[in-house]
Amino acid sequence: MANVNGRETDPQNGEPVLKRPRESVQPESSLRVPKEPQNKVTVVLGAQWGDEGKGKVVDLLAMDADIVCRCQGGNNAGHTVVVDSVEYDFHLLPSGVLSKKATSFIGNGVVIHLPGLFDEAEKNLQKGKGKGLWMSRDAVVSCRRTDCDCALHLPLVFNFHQAVDGIQEQQRQQQEGTNLGTTKKGIGPAYSSKAARNGLRVCDLVSDFKVFSCRFRMLADHFLTMYPNLNVDVDQELEQLKGYAERLRPLVTDGVYFMHKALTGPNKKILVEGANAALLDIDFGTYPFVTSSNCTVGGVCTGLGVPPSYVGRVYGVVKAYTTRVGVGAFPTEQDNDVGELLQSRGREFGVTTGRKRRCGWLDLILVRYAHMVNGFSAIALTKLDILDTLPEIKVGVAYKVDGQPLPSFPANMDVLTRVSVEYETLPGWCCSTEAARSFEDLPPQAQKYIQFIENFLQVPVKWVGVGKSRESMIKLF
Repeated sequence: MANVNGRETDPQNGEPVLKRPRESVQPESSLRVPKEPQNKVTVVLGAQWGDEGKGKVVDLLAMDADIVCRCQGGNNAGHTVVVDSVEYDFHLLPSGVLSKKATSFIGNGVVIHLPGLFDEAEKNLQKGKGKGLWMSRDAVVSCRRTDCDCALHLPLVFNFHQAVDGIQEQQRQQQEGTNLGTTKKGIGPAYSSKAARNGLRVCDLVSDFKVFSCRFRMLADHFLTMYPNLNVDVDQELEQLKGYAERLRPLVTDGVYFMHKALTGPNKKILVEGANAALLDIDFGTYPFVTSSNCTVGGVCTGLGVPPSYVGRVYGVVKAYTTRVGVGAFPTEQDNDVGELLQSRGREFGVTTGRKRRCGWLDLILVRYAHMVNGFSAIALTKLDILDTLPEIKVGVAYKVDGQPLPSFPANMDVLTRVSVEYETLPGWCCSTEAARSFEDLPPQAQKYIQFIENFLQVPVKWVGVGKSRESMIKLF
């Protein structure tokens, strides 16, 4: 190439050759390097129709947890925890409130009845007096204000929601000859208000009370228009709510920022306590005989503001037999001596309603379906000791309708009520398991029962419950 006036030219046409500046290599952005979440939530969910013993599993895990959360449901749920021979009943408060270490958090997916919340705190406080229960009357949960937080986005359940719940149950009974068997705690009507976008939330209550009062009256009028016989004392309830607002205000935080800080900050163990159970889920349960919230793993994300990538281990709690409260299909139900034995030995009465639970054999088709939806990392098998006196134990392993095998768990409840169940019969162990504290301590037949469940579900059993106390939960790995 020729050089003209210090510039290189093309020898063929004499045109100056333009050189592109050499591109500098930019260092790769740290944002483009995939990073594992700093902290992940551990989730405990019911795998049947509720009452599986989730509270006991949560109580165990809460001893090492920094935060224990509720993400859905309301005071229609009922968890019982036994500590130092004292039974504590929880409906709205996370079971982790018994831990001195953990902060309790009620997320936006929960619907909260404030009289029920404070009454529950007071009752458990009285039970724990002299027992070292880590609770205080004013802070709801603990001796430190920040140890119980409620999300600003929490929908509120009012007394008229509960009254409407009862009226709707009466109407169903009159019109259809059956009802849904709700707890009449106002859960369905409160979630209906949320979906209709005329409900009120905690953030409304702790802001301008005049604005809140106006919207409260409008909501009450809305229900009075639909149910003219509804008994509503608007002024009295507003006066009560004004007092609750003052008690609640120091406990309220923005749940999104609270959870984000917990997930992305220093190492923390975060535990999520599911209420109700997979087969009561509004989308995947035995509809319409379900609750009004998402009780499956998706409810953790929407009910707390947790990204899916931050969900870690998901533990499914499975009772060693099956129970159900109220109406609805129940393929393995035993309306006979076996059902009565399970009911009496298992003390199967609802924590919230006191209703007798229907009882039957373990239904593994149902539990496998719950696993498909939730992706259980492991299972906690509870109340194995209730089976101690049975000479043989049956397990549901397949459904048939009109003699034909069903390839999947039926979505249609008319179909589920008509299924016949194929059972596997296993030998019982006819001796007490209550003193067992390891897998090896269990009778060989009990060990085989556990292994059968693992093999069918292809999910390991991590804990086995053989009694009511903390010490009676056997950890297998």
